[in-house]
Amino acid sequence: MEIVAHRGNWNVPAEKNTSSAMDRAIDSGFGIETDVRDYHGSLAISHDVPDRQPALFVQELFAKWSKHRQGVLAINVKADGLQALLADAVRVNNLRDYFFFDMSIPDSIGYLKHDLPIFTRHSDLEPQPSLYEEAEGVWLDAFHTDWWGSRTIEAHLHAGKRVCVVSPELHGRPHAAAWEILARASWKTNPNIMLCTDYPQLAAEEFR
Repeated sequence: MEIVAHRGNWNVPAEKNTSSAMDRAIDSGFGIETDVRDYHGSLAISHDVPDRQPALFVQELFAKWSKHRQGVLAINVKADGLQALLADAVRVNNLRDYFFFDMSIPDSIGYLKHDLPIFTRHSDLEPQPSLYEEAEGVWLDAFHTDWWGSRTIEAHLHAGKRVCVVSPELHGRPHAAAWEILARASWKTNPNIMLCTDYPQLAAEEFR
């Protein structure tokens, strides 16, 4: 199972999506989940709409990642119409092992047209993932309750999909029960399984 650091490997919330959090995740060998928006014609790393110049831009992060070449880069797209800019950034940096997710259905189709890999979301609010056949993988989310189980993940693996499990603490719930399901599963060492978490160091110890 690959550990994916949610908005980088940060120590305090103010470090989320900053260069230091990304560097720390890279140095620790984690994958990274991060957020992308447009900012005055550029691509910014930012969860919310920036009201000032962001601390980190996509070009800087992609350049770091292209040298790293270890783990997955999960890119949460927060604005429509960024496909061409992101396709150029991927090409310039020769990016490998990455995917885009959380776009609207029409916007997702644009990513597919640019031959960019997407993950579809399967959640308690989205029981039928959109564009499932076209998606490379599944963003397995749980907004209100830990509804999924081992069979859910096994079904996606059997369909040839990679699976990134969203750890419950990202939605303000305890993570222990979900992590226990993952720890007991026979496929926990499968490289096509990822865990996106705010506690990457703790997860690395739990699942090593």
